[in-house]
Amino acid sequence: MDRRPVDMSGAVMLTSFAILLAFNQIVIKVTSDGISPFLQAGLRSAGAAGVILIWAMVRKKSLVFRRDIALWGVLLGAVFAFEFACLFTSLSLTTVSRASVIFYSMPIWLALVAHFILPNEQLTPKRVVGLVIAMSGIVLAFSGRSSGGDSSLLGDVLALCAAFGWGTIALLVRIAPIARENAETQLFYQLSISAPILLVFAFFSPDRFFDPTPLQLWGMVFQIVCVAGLGFLGWFWLMKRYSASGVASFSFLSPVLSVVLAWLILGERVNFAVWGALVLVCCGVALVNRK
Repeated sequence: MDRRPVDMSGAVMLTSFAILLAFNQIVIKVTSDGISPFLQAGLRSAGAAGVILIWAMVRKKSLVFRRDIALWGVLLGAVFAFEFACLFTSLSLTTVSRASVIFYSMPIWLALVAHFILPNEQLTPKRVVGLVIAMSGIVLAFSGRSSGGDSSLLGDVLALCAAFGWGTIALLVRIAPIARENAETQLFYQLSISAPILLVFAFFSPDRFFDPTPLQLWGMVFQIVCVAGLGFLGWFWLMKRYSASGVASFSFLSPVLSVVLAWLILGERVNFAVWGALVLVCCGVALVNRK
């Protein structure tokens, strides 16, 4: 089935999802002071898998477990674990503003690979210019770390790896046989497979700790229900309904909102390199997603 261009209702839902993700970066950062990154990510996946089961029962949605899609489901779950292990660790090592700018470069890598894999997603000269501009922004972000100890090269690299993981998932839910199944099935595979992977890594991690405040526990509830559960369910539904580039193009809103929220809520100092990288990445993404 051909995906349609993003219409008004899709734009509203994608904008809402971008706001949700932007605020979620703040929540992850705050919660990471009381729950270690792998443990936080694993608990989130486990709890959200329960949310999806309840949602499927209430909405009478079938979760499909056929042999021909099982391997793809496991692969999705493994990539999902990789993505969020990288992102949660990144946010514990660097600032929200830096991690967000780098992480939300995902549409650039998605557009680059989609050019060779997906029909009707070829790069035009205008989109290639956007690709170059956005990549320049990533280079600027990497080169503009402050000396105050609030950012690290490892944190930046992990944010980029998380972007690669997100882009891989966006491609798999388009080209793999599991793409024909409903969003509940796709997301349940990712959550149920990623949970034990992340929790095993958390158990063997030397940096394992669990000492949350009530605020951080509420942060976990928010991530489980609003983001990893219902939020991602909406995103996969949108990926099935609209064009991949159209959905990805709205992700440029999240880094802008993340930088602003990090400044307002966390009091992060946002230097010139981050603002410059943000402008370049957003402009590049806008050009890449224009036909």
